[in-house]
Amino acid sequence: MSKRPINPSELADPVGFAHGWLVEHGPARTLYLAGQCGYDKAGAIVHKGDVAGQLDTALANIGLILRDAGMAFADVVQLNFYVTSRDDYATARKEFGRVWRKHCGKHYPGMALFEVVSLFDPAARIEVQGIAAQ
Repeated sequence: MSKRPINPSELADPVGFAHGWLVEHGPARTLYLAGQCGYDKAGAIVHKGDVAGQLDTALANIGLILRDAGMAFADVVQLNFYVTSRDDYATARKEFGRVWRKHCGKHYPGMALFEVVSLFDPAARIEVQGIAAQ
């Protein structure tokens, strides 16, 4: 079995974590995705106050991690969404659907949504974390 961090050059340099960990055991490959918020290359939240815009950026960041691991969104088997406001999510559901289809098409892994008191970055409205497998 081998393990290696996945840290795309297009993402902010991780401090104290890796953006993903790829575990390979024979032909089986599992990618553990660290939580991704709507961060730009400098590590700043974009689309402040816009949960759907932040989701778009977070999914784009996940796409980069998947790419560097030789995977795609079709390989994602589980995602957790952490939002600071369930009401913001409910209001933006149609926009969420549009953003989802832009990145993932009609692929729907196992998913859960959690409302949390806050995220590490106070400007973050959503964080997405999950697992991909081949």
